[in-house]
This record gives sequence, C-alpha cells and structure tokens, in this order.
Amino acid sequence: MDDMIPRPMYSMLWEELASTKPMVFMAGPRQVGKTTLALAIADRFTNRAYLNWDVITDRKRLAREPYFFETLERRDQSTPLVVFDEIHKYRGWKNYLKGAYDRYHDEFRFLVTGSGRLDTFRRGGDSLAGRYLLFRLWPFTLAELAGRRVPLDEFRADLLGIIKDEDGTADEIWKRLSRFSGFPEPYVQARSTAYRRWSTTYHSQLIREDIRDLTGIRSVGEVETLFALLPERVGSLLSITNLADDLRVAYNTVKSWLEVLDRFYLTFSITPWTRRVTRTTQKAKKTYLLDYAIIEDEAARFENMVALELYRAINTWNDLGYGPYGLHFVRNKEKEEVDFLLTERHHPVLLVEAKRGDTDIAPALRKFQNQLGVPGIQLIDVAEGFRKSKNGSMTLLVAPARMWLPRLP
Repeated sequence: MDDMIPRPMYSMLWEELASTKPMVFMAGPRQVGKTTLALAIADRFTNRAYLNWDVITDRKRLAREPYFFETLERRDQSTPLVVFDEIHKYRGWKNYLKGAYDRYHDEFRFLVTGSGRLDTFRRGGDSLAGRYLLFRLWPFTLAELAGRRVPLDEFRADLLGIIKDEDGTADEIWKRLSRFSGFPEPYVQARSTAYRRWSTTYHSQLIREDIRDLTGIRSVGEVETLFALLPERVGSLLSITNLADDLRVAYNTVKSWLEVLDRFYLTFSITPWTRRVTRTTQKAKKTYLLDYAIIEDEAARFENMVALELYRAINTWNDLGYGPYGLHFVRNKEKEEVDFLLTERHHPVLLVEAKRGDTDIAPALRKFQNQLGVPGIQLIDVAEGFRKSKNGSMTLLVAPARMWLPRLP
C-alpha cells in the first residue's frame, strides 16, 4: 500500500466550505494527517504560503513580519492560499487570525489546522465568530477507504441498503482497521510491533505534552491511568463514581478529565436517548476510543469501530450544514439496550445494534423499534450475506458491517 493514502472525501469537504467562507479551520486528532492534507490542498494553488508554529524559523518570521503573506511573490492573478499549521499554540492566535481575516479576506484564502482547541473555541464568546467554518478530520474509516459512499439524500432514501463485497476489498480494509486502527501511520505500516510502539508513544505524548501544556492539568500520571482504564469499559455505561473510587480522586475531577480526553480526541462520548422510550436511562454516557485497536475484547472493539464510523458520518454531515444530526444509545431501567440511534433534527432516524458474532436479532432491537418507529439494523462480523425480516410493518436488517458501513456519506 502507498505511503500516503489520498483523502478526497475531506478535500471535497474543504472545497465546499471554502467556497462560502475564505477562512476554514481543520481540527482533529493529533497525527491524523491534518498537515498532509493541508499541504495537498495547498499544492492546488499556484500562489501559496505556509507557516507551521512548531517550526522555530516560522515563529521568528511571524514575530518579525506578522502579515508575511502580504508580500507573497505571486506567479499569476489567482487568489493565494495561506496555511497556518498548529497556529493555536500561539498565545494570541485568535486575535491574530481575526486581524488577518478582517484585513485580507478579500485577497486571500486561509486554511487553519489544529487540535481540539480549535473545536473548543467555537463555543461561547468567540472573537472569530462568523469569520470561519470548521470541519473535522478523522482517522481512516471503512466508509472512507472502501470507495462506496453514496450521497446523503440517497443514503437517507435507503437506510437499509447494502453493498456487494465480491472481491473482498471492504473485508480486508475492515480487518486491517481492527488490527492497526485508522490512524494513518500504523494503518499504512500494518505491523503489530509498529502499531504497539506508535500507540504507546501517541497516548503518552498527547497526555504529557498537549493536555498538560494546554490545560494546566498537573496530574498527568493519573490522567494516563484513567485513560488506561477505559478500554475495558468500552460498550458499557461509564460510571464516573467507580472510576473516581479506582483513582481515589473526586468525582468532579474525573468528570473534568473525561471531558478533556474527549476534547483532545482521545475519546468520544455519546448520550442516552430519552424521548418516546419508556423508563429510559437518563444520565450515564458511553465512551469510545479513537485508537480502538488497543481494545482486547473483540466484541467491544467491534462496537467501538461501528461507533466511530457513525460518529464520523454525523459530524461530517453537521460540518456541511446538513444537520443537526446526532448519535445516541437507547437503554431502559431493565438494562435492555440498543447500541446506537441516529437522529436528525432531534428526531429518531435509525437504530443500529452491533453484535459481532450473534446473527439472532436482539430482542431489545425489536422492542425499541416498536417504540420509536424507525428502521433497525443489526451489524455483525461473522456472516457472508445479509437478511431482512419484518417486525410488524417495519423492517430489520441483519448484515455484516463491511456490507453496510461503506455506504455512509
């Protein structure tokens, strides 16, 4: 496999946003390929300038000549692109970008890359409000790599559609993702030893460098321990009380640390759906990992992989302005549960159950389908084909993940 895998899905996403706003932010996990994609986008421009805050010479250049791109030597009359890579590490980055936009938005396009901090600063009193659009770059997913995605309107019109994987391409990609995760470096190398080295270093650096430096958290060792406890809890309701007891720290401390792990893309969380469901769970969340290959339990890893495929999809739709879409789970006080519920404009759209090795339709899937009145899918990982069955007037699909997930827009 090539050392660099093109990412046209995200290039087209950038083009869509850049066509309506001259400044676009690209956020996402560390080492997910933001710089690589930014440079690929910049290569399309005859006139371009690039600044990386992590490079000391670039920092000096910014200090000497804040609007260095103003004197860019151009080759033609086309609009230049200015890429600011990791600029969020600059203390005055928001005011700097505000000034750059206000002065030059008619003359330049701007692409700004960074970690979760770009996402966080969209909230509340943002001095950049109205000046940019943002999209997230995610690790590789089956939907991205299999090349079988369909437009959103086509997907919505046929939620139970499947693909044929006659040459086994989707199956091969799915198995490779399961072993090495969707992060570009370990996925491309596809070696277990390389993945383990990468994964250990990645988590440690992210917690001990980015999280420590950007949040001021001093107890990085305890945060590392917290993260180490999460893989065995994937797929279950996350009890902050139990985690606090294990770590011997306060409940609110663990809660704030979990929020930081979400913010820096080590984890993501989904909340329970409570409307039109009787006796629902209302408070506890479920947490999943971006680097799911560290999960030893195969059933939990399978559920996490499905979760990330769906989470990537709904976030991409929201970034494009198609939403709001949401991802939840459904669970009642009798502990009956369906893993995922897709919502559109706060209305149920689709139930998805992840049962790696169980082809018998889960009773909870039938029950909650009757209550919510939406199509239902049970994704599995063992069968060669799919089947559909009736639940009253509604339909349930049981299919291998590799036959349904590739269609996700």
